[in-house]
Amino acid sequence: MTASDIEAVDGSPCQSCGACCSYSANWPRFTIEDDDQLALIPAQFVNARQAGMRCDGDRCSALSGKIGVATRCDVYAVRPEVCRTCMPGDAECAMARRRHGLPVI
Repeated sequence: MTASDIEAVDGSPCQSCGACCSYSANWPRFTIEDDDQLALIPAQFVNARQAGMRCDGDRCSALSGKIGVATRCDVYAVRPEVCRTCMPGDAECAMARRRHGLPVI
C-alpha cells in the first residue's frame, strides 16, 4: 500500500487500524450473503471451505498494510456482511484493538 492509497481513503479510523481484520483465522465468516454476493469476492480471498475469507495466520488475506499504522481492505466494495457490521468503537473493535495493543476508541 502506498501513501497515496491511504490518502484516497475517507479518513475512517479503520484505515489506521485493521485490528478486526487480523483477529482470528476463523473470522470473517460468511453469514447472510447469497451466492451472487459471494461470487463478487475474488476466489483467492475465499477459504477452501468457502465458508469465509482466507486468512494468513489470524490475518484476513484481503487486508493490506500494517496493523495500527495504515491498512485497507482489498475487497472493500464486496466485503462480507460481518465486515460491514463491525463499527469503529463497538465491542468487537475494542476487543481486537486490545489484542493488538492499540488504544480503544
